[in-house]
Amino acid sequence: MTYLEKLKSIQEKNSSWLCIGLDPSLERLRVDFRKWDEPILPYNRAIIDATADLVCAYKPNLGFYLQWGAAGVIALERTIAYIPQHIPVILDCKTGDIGHTQAAWATGLFDEWQVDAVTVNPFVGAEAVLPMIEDRPDKAVYILARTSNKSALHFQGELRQESGLSADVLRQSQSWSTAGHKGYVVGATYPEELAIARRLAPQANFLVPGIGAQGGSLVTAVRHGPDAVAGPVISASRSIIYASGGEDFAEAARNAALQLREKINQLRS
Repeated sequence: MTYLEKLKSIQEKNSSWLCIGLDPSLERLRVDFRKWDEPILPYNRAIIDATADLVCAYKPNLGFYLQWGAAGVIALERTIAYIPQHIPVILDCKTGDIGHTQAAWATGLFDEWQVDAVTVNPFVGAEAVLPMIEDRPDKAVYILARTSNKSALHFQGELRQESGLSADVLRQSQSWSTAGHKGYVVGATYPEELAIARRLAPQANFLVPGIGAQGGSLVTAVRHGPDAVAGPVISASRSIIYASGGEDFAEAARNAALQLREKINQLRS
């Protein structure tokens, strides 16, 4: 099964384009969890158990686990293994090396951890992408095209004018031949540019961050996010996993995820 087939299947099963970012922060975890030697895995498990029927993917960010050292990396590995196999796992690591180094990333993330997709920084060119998915038809990369942060346009250019680094990435990467899928990270915080990105990459799946705490445009994400095969992967993290700091955190996360999924589905219809 290809990555897009797996994504489409769960999007149809759960009627969902929602992806939840699993980004544990010591300051935001409930007090009783912080008393544990290894609080990350039980917290993530509770979130997953509460929301697995509402999502199309989970997206743990590597940085939130590295801050805990070896214990965090172990928790990440076990979190990935705990996620039901029919739900895609997108590891947000923004790797972007070349040659044998990037191939080593691919071996670890795809072959050992069995994630379905990763985010990739394309600054070095095709060598950041080809070692990852050149021979892996069941995997995908989401290439950074337009990130959701405020200073993105300083280096990434003016996508509304179809000029600069973002436009070049979207154009040139289309010619890279890969067995796996090339998707793109396009932030919802720049709503006018989502339409431009879709025109430049009509067949690519979009990972759309910036919804929720960053205030991105959900309307634009739904309107311009879908490709010919699947819907976009609309990601929200803090607004869901920290919907409550109390003992009802899992229930609150479910309610927040349900509300966001329904907002997306209302816009879809």
